[in-house]
Formats: sequence, C-alpha cells, structure tokens
Amino acid sequence: MRFRRPLRLGIQFLIWTVVIAFFVDTVSAANGLTLSGGSRDELAIPQWLYLGTGGATIGASALLASFVTDRLFIRNIHEWNRPLLPVDRWEGVVTKVGRAVGVMILILTISVGYIGPQLPNASFAILVTFAGGRAALPIVAYLIGNVWPILNPWRTIALVLPTGFRTYPSKIKRWPAVFGLLTLVWIEVIFPVSTVPTVLATAIVGYSVVTLAGAVVFGVDPWFENADPLAVLFRLYGAVAPIQRRNGTIQVKLPGSELTNAEILSDTSDIAFVIALIWELTFSGFITTSAGAGTVSTLVGIVPVELIPTTVQATVVYTVLFVVGFLVFFAAYWYAANLSRQWVGTYVSTETLRRSFAPSLLAIAAGYHFAHYAGLFISLSPALVMALQSPFTPPANPIVLTLPGWFGGLSIASILVGHLLAIGAAHAVSYKIFASRLVAIRSQYPFVLVMIGYTVISLWIISLPSAIPPFLQ
Repeated sequence: MRFRRPLRLGIQFLIWTVVIAFFVDTVSAANGLTLSGGSRDELAIPQWLYLGTGGATIGASALLASFVTDRLFIRNIHEWNRPLLPVDRWEGVVTKVGRAVGVMILILTISVGYIGPQLPNASFAILVTFAGGRAALPIVAYLIGNVWPILNPWRTIALVLPTGFRTYPSKIKRWPAVFGLLTLVWIEVIFPVSTVPTVLATAIVGYSVVTLAGAVVFGVDPWFENADPLAVLFRLYGAVAPIQRRNGTIQVKLPGSELTNAEILSDTSDIAFVIALIWELTFSGFITTSAGAGTVSTLVGIVPVELIPTTVQATVVYTVLFVVGFLVFFAAYWYAANLSRQWVGTYVSTETLRRSFAPSLLAIAAGYHFAHYAGLFISLSPALVMALQSPFTPPANPIVLTLPGWFGGLSIASILVGHLLAIGAAHAVSYKIFASRLVAIRSQYPFVLVMIGYTVISLWIISLPSAIPPFLQ
C-alpha cells in the first residue's frame, strides 16, 4: 500500500510527459558518434496528428487483437516452428572461430584505441565498438539470432582462468546487470568514449577488469548469466529473433513469438533490465534533439556558474534526468500491473502479471534500437570496412553514407512494428494466464496504455530537429 501513491504519481508523470510533448518549444543546441543526431526533415503534417496517429495505431491494433479469441489458433501461431539443422554438426568449429575472432577484436580495439589514429570516424576502436557492437550486433540479435555467446571475448578469456571461488549470491538476482547497463549508458553520455579513442580504450580496459574479476570470483556461467550487462542484453534481444536454439537444433519461429515464454524473465530485476533497455534508447534519443538540448541548457543555467561550475552542473543534470526517467518508466509499468489486477479482480498475483507481460516489451526495445541505430550502422559501414582492412592506418577521410529521405519513415515503421509485436505477445500471454476470454482481454488494457505512452514519446523524439547535447566534450 505504501508504494501505491508513488507508482500512481509515476504513471501520471509519464502521461503528462506525453501531453507536454505536443506543446514544448524547440531550440537549437550544438557530441559524439552515437550522441550526434543526423538532420531530420520537418513533418509534412501537424505534430499532434502524427503523434495521435501513432498512438491510435497501437490502440486500434490492441482492439483488433481482442477479436482473436480462439485459444488454439493463438497458441499455434506462437508455437509454430520449423527445424533448420542440428547444432552438433558445426557448433564446435563455429564456436572456436567465433571465440578467436572476439578475442582478436578486443585486443585490436584496445591497442588501436591507445596507439592508433585519434579521429572518431576513422578509428577502428570507435567504429567497431559503436557501429559494430552498439548498432550492428543488437540488430543481428533481434532480427536473426543471438551470436554474442560465441563472440564474447571476456567469456572466452575467463574459460581459461581459475574460477568459482565464491558462490554467486542468488538474492541479488540480475540487479548487477541492471546497474551495469545504466552505468555503461551513463558513461557513454558523460564521457567522450565515442569521440576519443584513448578514453574508449580506457573504459574497455576498466570493463574488462570488472568482468573478468567477477567471472573468476563467481564462475563463468553464474557471472555471464546474471551480472554481465552485455551478455544479458544480447540474450534478451535474442528472444525477439525468429531463429532460436532448442534441444540441440536451430529452429525458425515467427518474430516475437518467443516472448510468450514465461522463462525469459524470472525476477523483478529482469523487468528492470527490460525497462532500462527502453529507457536508455529513449534518453539517448531525447538528448540529441533540440528539445532535449534546450531542457538541459535551461536546467544547467538555473544555478550561477560562480557557485557550481557549468561542467559539474551539466553532469548532475544529465544524471538526474537519466535516473529519474528510468524510475518513471519503471513505475509506469509497475503501476500498470497493479491496475490490471485491480480491473480484473484475479487471484493471479501482481508479480506474476508483471513477469508474464514484461517480455513483450523486448519487441518495443528492439524497435526503438533499430530506429536509433540502423541509420548509424548504414552510414558508417564503409568506414567500418576500411578500418577492418587496415586498423592502424585507415584513411583520414573515410566514406560516410548519407541516408535517403525515406529512411526516416523506416525508423517510424520499426517503432510501430515493435509495438505491434508487443501487442501480439501480450495478447497471447493473457490467454495463457486467464481462463476467461473477457478477463484475458481486460487484463491487457493497462499495459496497452503504457505501450501507447511509450509509442507517442518515441515518435515525438524522432520527429524533433536534431541537436548535439550541450556541455559534453
């Protein structure tokens, strides 16, 4: 009961954020490879109509899904699969090659970061980390399948080290991964890791020390299954993919159909990680818009520079916005689960509802990621190829592709498709939980409202003029 009022305030804050999005004034601002937005074309229609149409699309999709009440049909859709090939025929060779490639790339990234060229668009370290690891690998994970367990260089190194000196504390679940993901994004925003190769190399060395130390102390499997943010991130993104591994066989499934599997998430920390995936993409997108830059500039200017230096104020502002936004997004989903249980009056616990519906949000996170990072990967792919060919001596002015005008429509479509997959997964989950068709449909309403809120916020962000986040070096 003591948490009900804060949760209600959280969902109300999210709603008001959506409302304010229609009226906020945008201003111009002037960092980084991943935090610099490309120019966006102005909307040809009123913003309120654009946002309303996006939100209405999700609402209408949920309404149409409610007419599909045949349990057998719903189950067959999400359980459909076709085996491709057995894993044991090629797993050993692919694993060895993948591990070697992963370790080699890690060593090269650190080496080039320190002694290679210091130009962002020509640095092997920055291009591989952001165009490759930040953009391309997650896209591969949710569009094809998760290949990170094979490429993960830290896991490969940990396998040859003495490990397992302590038992991983089960009570902390995957909270270290949640904290790790938020910390990585915070570092990406605050420090020039995407523009200064030496800073990036130092950050990777720090991450390597923490990761390998954790794997040595707690064991390889416990650490990478619970505490390592990258391993958890790729595993969850992989749940959206149409290619899954089951019983020693590679299977093809419908995209997003795996999100009805209750075993994907097992704890509140898993839910927090999924929300963190959505929020970090929303936050990164927001601060690269004119509205985000204007918000930061206004907040930084509140306190006189004579009292607190501008850089300190900016760090505090970015941190507070990042943490508070995550808590608001998390509270919105938390309150939706509470409201769902109240509306249907079910014996099913609120915790079960939270864990059961949360995997559907992974499709939303995948749609957000594609909208924000597909363009980055495509535009930098020629430079990435050149850097791979010659890591220490790439061309000083590598080729950077200019995206066609229609690519903005693809970003909007990816957000909507992600939400539509989420609606379908949530619909199937509700029919798994509840025997009554009416109760199953009603239980989805609060979650659909939260999805509409997420949709409108994300569509609003990509509709704004781009800007470079202020006060970041």
